[in-house]
Amino acid sequence: MITAPTNPPISMSLVNPNPNLDPGSWRRIFETNDSTVHASASPQYYSGLHKILSAASEGNTTLMEEAVSEIDSSASSGDPHAQSVMGFVYGIGMMRETSRSKSILHHHFAAAGGNMQSKMALAFRYLRQNMYDKAVELYAELAETAVNSVLISKDSPMAEPAEKGNSVAMHKIGLFYYFGLRGLRRDHAKALYWFSMAVEKGEPMSMELLGEIYARGAGVERNYDKARECLTLAVKQGLYSAFNGLGYLYVKGYGVDKKNYTKAREYFEMAANNEDPSGHYNLGVLYLKGIGVKKDVRHATKYFFVAANAGQPKAFYQLAKMFHTGVGLTKNLEMATTFYKLVAERGPWSSLSRWALEAYLKGDVGKAFIFYSRMSELGYEVAQSNAAWILDKYGERSMCMGVSGFCTDKERHDRAHSLWWRASEQGNEHAALLIGDAYYYGRGTERDFVRAAEAYMYAKSQSNAQAMFNLGYMHEHGEGLPFDLHLAKRYYDQALQSDAAAKLPVTLALASVWVRRNYAGTTMVQVLDSLPEVHQKVVEWVENVMLEEGNATILTLFLCLITVIYLRGRQRRQVVLDPVGANVAQPLAAPVAFPQ
Repeated sequence: MITAPTNPPISMSLVNPNPNLDPGSWRRIFETNDSTVHASASPQYYSGLHKILSAASEGNTTLMEEAVSEIDSSASSGDPHAQSVMGFVYGIGMMRETSRSKSILHHHFAAAGGNMQSKMALAFRYLRQNMYDKAVELYAELAETAVNSVLISKDSPMAEPAEKGNSVAMHKIGLFYYFGLRGLRRDHAKALYWFSMAVEKGEPMSMELLGEIYARGAGVERNYDKARECLTLAVKQGLYSAFNGLGYLYVKGYGVDKKNYTKAREYFEMAANNEDPSGHYNLGVLYLKGIGVKKDVRHATKYFFVAANAGQPKAFYQLAKMFHTGVGLTKNLEMATTFYKLVAERGPWSSLSRWALEAYLKGDVGKAFIFYSRMSELGYEVAQSNAAWILDKYGERSMCMGVSGFCTDKERHDRAHSLWWRASEQGNEHAALLIGDAYYYGRGTERDFVRAAEAYMYAKSQSNAQAMFNLGYMHEHGEGLPFDLHLAKRYYDQALQSDAAAKLPVTLALASVWVRRNYAGTTMVQVLDSLPEVHQKVVEWVENVMLEEGNATILTLFLCLITVIYLRGRQRRQVVLDPVGANVAQPLAAPVAFPQ
């Protein structure tokens, strides 16, 4: 069992990331300026990995086969990181027949060899199977690694505005060098230069980081007096998070006459009173360990929950440990696993998300798809949604590689279906809707109204108005659900209550229910039932007319018609491509098993 440090650290600001925490990282391939070399990774592994990314980018199936063979050879020689990639290859069926057993076997060997991404993949597999006793141990180790490595979201290059005197740009350049971001090697001396320049321009965020640099002695001689001076100035300029740094100095007795826990608590309270999550976290640590206050685990738990709700990763980590051990909270491995996972997903391997987004924005859909696919295997819900979205939106242009070349239509549908399914299990209501549509229409799977209804019911449980409308429709027609106009009306009403924008379609749907109740068996009902059959033909006809004649009048008439037909159709939904880390908030409850 891997355990976290007994004494939780006081959060001063940010922790320097350590690239060695993710051995075999893909960073060396994507960020060519990175010179980190892991002894356990062979040159053959990096060569094969480079070819995989190039093949995905170019859509070169021959190169992809060569790359996978090279990785396979390295894996057979015992390279744990190559074994991890082969686990990925067998898991998705890329140039190899899909094999769940081979995928798991390779990940087990890779994890035993120290590959952290394979540990993520295995932990997620255990989580999906509700094997919390195994999942929690892996996620605990991964979360500990993550809290020792903080990755900042990397914005676009800021060199030119920085050189022109933009203080915010100077601050960001300093961050790049301080944390070794955007492919730059970590250089504390250059970070100090840019932060100092930004401070001269009045940038308070740089003032706080200068205080941290002097306190840590990062690239400069340690100077606690200077650190306290910088942090004090930052506070005076309204950067209340700097109160945490001042509190840290008093906890350690650095740059002050002596340790003063009372003074430290006061500073942490000032940070907390100004809604700084690290202030709440630090107060939680004081009460958890009884530092300067009477030990009160319940009080500590309260502070950790407040900090966690504001997205403080260390607070999630402390709560996870409490649920794991039963100290301060009732032991609950399911909740511990969920909280550990939230922290683990912030580890150094989360760089895959940024690389995926950068590739996509550059028009390199194939490379973006590979990155998102890898992250999907590691359990990132957003990556699962994004990979599935790319498959649905781009089709053949997604550069999806299958068993023997480019993915066939069936392989694409199957893979997208699997990805949406996993995302829906983790609370993505749009994914649940798309799963329902897949079963309803028979896209990528056998048509099955019963399972479609199950998927819509799952999305409905998350208060999704469209799912409620769909369930009403299925009750109205007796498709996958009993014919019941009373329940149909109830679901239509719920859809309107959940989303005021549904007023028009719900009003028309209720009118349809009224017609069915009062004119059953008449021509009016027959006309209503015929609308879904003519829907596709009308769409195709209008598309042809618009392309050939550009007739705006016909377009207007069509829009009026399609509003009515909408009642009987299914709204095509689209999930917006969103980088991991852009939406920090994630479901705090453990994933619910989706009906199989």
